[in-house]
Amino acid sequence: MSREIFDICIVGSGPAGLSAAVNAHVRRKKILLFSGESGLSKVNLSPRVDNYLGFPAINGNDLYQKFKEHVEEFKIPLVPQKVQTIGPMDSLFMLQARDTVYESKAVIIATGVAAQKLIRGEDAFVGRGISYCATCDGPLYQGKVVTVLDYTGEGAEESHFLADFCSKVYYVNMTKKSPAFKKTNIEVITGDPPEEITGGDTVSTLKTKSRTVDTDGVFIFRETYPPGELVPGMEIEGGSVKVNRKMETNIRGLYAAGDCAGKPYQVAKSVGEGQTAALNAVAYIDALELADT
Repeated sequence: MSREIFDICIVGSGPAGLSAAVNAHVRRKKILLFSGESGLSKVNLSPRVDNYLGFPAINGNDLYQKFKEHVEEFKIPLVPQKVQTIGPMDSLFMLQARDTVYESKAVIIATGVAAQKLIRGEDAFVGRGISYCATCDGPLYQGKVVTVLDYTGEGAEESHFLADFCSKVYYVNMTKKSPAFKKTNIEVITGDPPEEITGGDTVSTLKTKSRTVDTDGVFIFRETYPPGELVPGMEIEGGSVKVNRKMETNIRGLYAAGDCAGKPYQVAKSVGEGQTAALNAVAYIDALELADT
């Protein structure tokens, strides 16, 4: 069976991601759009947008729905999952979303900015006990104790997965849902927000508001991850993805657009950068194809 390889995978369905999808589709590229678990954008929460050209004083959710309708009109394929990691592999990119790996010639990151602040100590232990992908890193914790911090709801399913080979899973529920677990080695912590991750060479404890949990690793599930954790080796500057005027990152074939690429955090800027990223990704792919002929 032949592998399915996309021309461009777009990670994020805010204004930048939707704009990139429309422009890549118009240039007849095979694309895939990842919307995340909620499929929502920050603009949805804005009661009024005054500075988007042609739509004065429009409700933010109404504007976003117009963007979505444009994408739906083109029947652009959408995956309602969050990409957990992106790895450059030779001339392709591998994107992990849940338990599926996708392959693409180019990638546009349009994930926005994280609405939630990092937990104290999180930065220091990334790669040393902090992970954002259970499928990727879970097997490293065979027979060990792990903690899942769930802000989106996807952490419940990942806790089931981890419980198959970890001796104990603490599930810290930061969602409005109340998942039920049949596996006896999963302990649910509700209404007790995490405050600090500590340890020595690796993670050893998670401190919540009322207790301290001994743990060998912490898996964190948010709607948006710090962009530097999404793609190993991608340059970050001032907390944003470092790009040039073409929206190129330091990795060939990888682009970034919108809020994740820095201020100003404005809808018009995101839409324009999404278009710029898409057109340059298209030119990159065309050059690759020309070189192969």
